[in-house]
Amino acid sequence: MIFSCMMAPGQVHMAAPICLIENNPDGKLVVNQEAAEVLAGIRQPVVVVAIAGLYRTGKSYLMNRLAGKRKGFCLGTTVQALTKGIWMWCLPHPYRSDLSLVLLDTEGLGDVQKGNTQNDSWIFALAILLSSTLVYNSMGTIDQNALENLHYVTELTKKIKAKASSGEDTEEENSAEFVRFFPDFIWAVRDFTLQLEIDGQPITEDGYLENALRLRKGDTEQIQKFNVPKSCIRKFFPSRKCFTFDRPANKKNLHQLEHLEEDDLEEDFLEPVGRFCQHIWETSRPKTVPGGQVVTGRMLEKLLKIYVDAINSGDVPCLENAVLALSEIENAAAVHEAVSCYEELVGKQLALPTDTVDELLAVHAECEKAANAVFMARAFGIMHVKKFQEDLELQLKQKKEELCQRNEQVSFDRCNNVLVELYRKLEAGVHMGIYSAPGGYQRYLENWNEMVEEYRSVPRKGIQADCALEEFQKSKETVAKSLLQMDCALTAQEKELEAQRAQAEAVQLQQNLLEQKQAQLKQMMEDEKRSHDEQLQLLREKMEKEKKMLEEETERMIQHKLKEHELLLKEGFQRKAREMESEIQRLKEEKKSFPWEQVLSLVGDLIPAMLSLAHLATVSGAGSTPKRSNK
Repeated sequence: MIFSCMMAPGQVHMAAPICLIENNPDGKLVVNQEAAEVLAGIRQPVVVVAIAGLYRTGKSYLMNRLAGKRKGFCLGTTVQALTKGIWMWCLPHPYRSDLSLVLLDTEGLGDVQKGNTQNDSWIFALAILLSSTLVYNSMGTIDQNALENLHYVTELTKKIKAKASSGEDTEEENSAEFVRFFPDFIWAVRDFTLQLEIDGQPITEDGYLENALRLRKGDTEQIQKFNVPKSCIRKFFPSRKCFTFDRPANKKNLHQLEHLEEDDLEEDFLEPVGRFCQHIWETSRPKTVPGGQVVTGRMLEKLLKIYVDAINSGDVPCLENAVLALSEIENAAAVHEAVSCYEELVGKQLALPTDTVDELLAVHAECEKAANAVFMARAFGIMHVKKFQEDLELQLKQKKEELCQRNEQVSFDRCNNVLVELYRKLEAGVHMGIYSAPGGYQRYLENWNEMVEEYRSVPRKGIQADCALEEFQKSKETVAKSLLQMDCALTAQEKELEAQRAQAEAVQLQQNLLEQKQAQLKQMMEDEKRSHDEQLQLLREKMEKEKKMLEEETERMIQHKLKEHELLLKEGFQRKAREMESEIQRLKEEKKSFPWEQVLSLVGDLIPAMLSLAHLATVSGAGSTPKRSNK
């Protein structure tokens, strides 16, 4: 059972953590469906903080502090590792109501009882792929032994693929893209007792980490092996920070850490813990995927399943493929959500029949605008949005056509009912023979005109008022002609003139109806143009937004690599610096060469093609008449 409750819309507050990924004895990873459903219920962007490190190093306690609790994730008190797989705790963000905080506590690495290092590597890779901030937790000091324990970083090039290239990309080319989506990196050093100084000069915790990551000069195999984990951390994680913690309490109380009050804990432990939590709460970014798209809880749930399915099938998780699959799922869902929004708003705002076509089109335009906003807010990937936008536009156009047809039918039925009711008096007179006497036709004509005036005064008849009257008048032509021929008070010439007058009146009414249809057709075409102009503008804005996000992402990569390039030169690694220059140049060219104009031209092609389809559809329905009620 999951002890969770909904807070603000799309926000979840879990009272306790739950296993998100189960680590089966056979090495298969299984997504816990209950936990996945909780994650899928979060519609807000998520800040995802994952912690990794060797087993029995106190990872879970730090995560409980981030949750603002003393208890939650299980704390082990023996040499046996307790956390298996990956556990999740979803909470409202402590500082931002528009974000949710997702904490991931991973299975301890290096558990001797497990005997499956590949499984450890996959758990670590998932922590990288899912998080926006990764905390690596270790004991003692950042020395070569601690760096070698972080050998999982060096294996990431074999566990994660950035692009689904048709060519054979080298590991270096693949890993060069890691900066685009890797999380911020925090090294938490526990039970740290050394003085923070080098050569007698005090240094900061961050300075301590950067000094530990300095490369050693030399080309021997031993030195290269020594430099590998340092190079990987420097290359993959542009944002790095370090926190050092003293022991939380004396040795005899460590086994009951979660039960200790604040006063029982060491000040040298509490102070950095406070800074650690504050730093993560204040600076951790929402999770994003390549391209800068912010990830919600429901998107993270889908990514999680994509990654786990890839791992279990023996493949290497590919970011490009995962983002493409995610965009297909999200864009399809965005279309469905937008259509549902349109239907709901139309149901609330539109009362049929409307007096004019303009009235209906105004409501349609407002509801369509809201639906498009819903779609654009959720859809992403400008290269993939176009086909889903076309689908949405087609569906909304069909909804509008159905609405227009229903509006006409409701109007026609209402008008016909009114006419049938008003005609009852005339019909009774016909049956009683009142209009069969000499002068009866003139009396019938007067009563008919009185009925028409009364009919025209009835409110809210809708746009089919004249059409219904014309149809009704046609249905009574036989009665009128019969009465005219029976009226012996009229000469043959008078009867002929009256017949011509009635025919001319019918022709004029038909002409009026034709002009109304043409005016309505023009209104529909203008509305189609308005709709397409707005859609084009929305797509342009979407493209500009995604262009800006991609450029900012690429610029961050360039700045990080420039910083690393400068550091390599300073440390005397000329060859590595030249390799970094090549990466920087490639990124600059990539930033310039992305075919934004080509994408925009594809977007612009939507307009004439869709307008032509709209014109054909509207013209084909221009001459239709609603079905008469059989009354």
